[in-house]
Amino acid sequence: QDRLRKVEFKSQAYQKTLTRYAWGDASIYELALSLKKGAYLCHGTAVFLHGLTDIIPKQIYVNAEQSAKPAPSGRLTQSALDRAFANKQRQSNLTYEYDGYGITMISGKNTGRLGVGPLSGPAGESLDVTNIERTLIDITVRPSYAGGVYQVLEAYRAAKPQVSVNRLLATLTKLDYVYPYQQAIGFFMDRAGYDSSRLQLAHERVTEFDFYLTYGIENREYDPKWKLFHPQGL
Repeated sequence: QDRLRKVEFKSQAYQKTLTRYAWGDASIYELALSLKKGAYLCHGTAVFLHGLTDIIPKQIYVNAEQSAKPAPSGRLTQSALDRAFANKQRQSNLTYEYDGYGITMISGKNTGRLGVGPLSGPAGESLDVTNIERTLIDITVRPSYAGGVYQVLEAYRAAKPQVSVNRLLATLTKLDYVYPYQQAIGFFMDRAGYDSSRLQLAHERVTEFDFYLTYGIENREYDPKWKLFHPQGL
């Protein structure tokens, strides 16, 4: 029996088709990783693969890192931060459709695959996936790639017994973001009921800036502890 099959991924937005040949029962995750050399599964897909949600997502997120670029120059200002978060989050338009799944290709910043390693997938296959700490950071930075801030909060709750806050904050430092994401991370941990010693690690890093939990918040509240604007009622 011939077990070689042809798989076609179609991108409507870019009028583009990618063809792959799979031997036997390659999973949708293995096929998604084949789309770009050195790619790894991330965001909402990593949340699912780590067992932090019961929802089986039909959207798969694949990060193919950009080449290294010089760090942005200039100091962060409150007005620049306010402007950046006043609008909706930018999202990748490159999504391939296959077999009822959408595979979104993200060209993330160059991190040298920080916090990425093999994880056993649903069919026992070995998949390159961000670890729990890197996953929580990624979905804090881009909540819409995980279903929004309420889903992000659920992931923080589910991760509570196994996440290392020290490793999470060390990873965040290495990622070297301009924006103070530690304030959003601390807020999520606080709302998810992490104990005070773990919260203190994040709280020591609160900056002079007021930050935002997500982009384009319409009805917002302010949390003075984390110096953070968040959607009302979260």
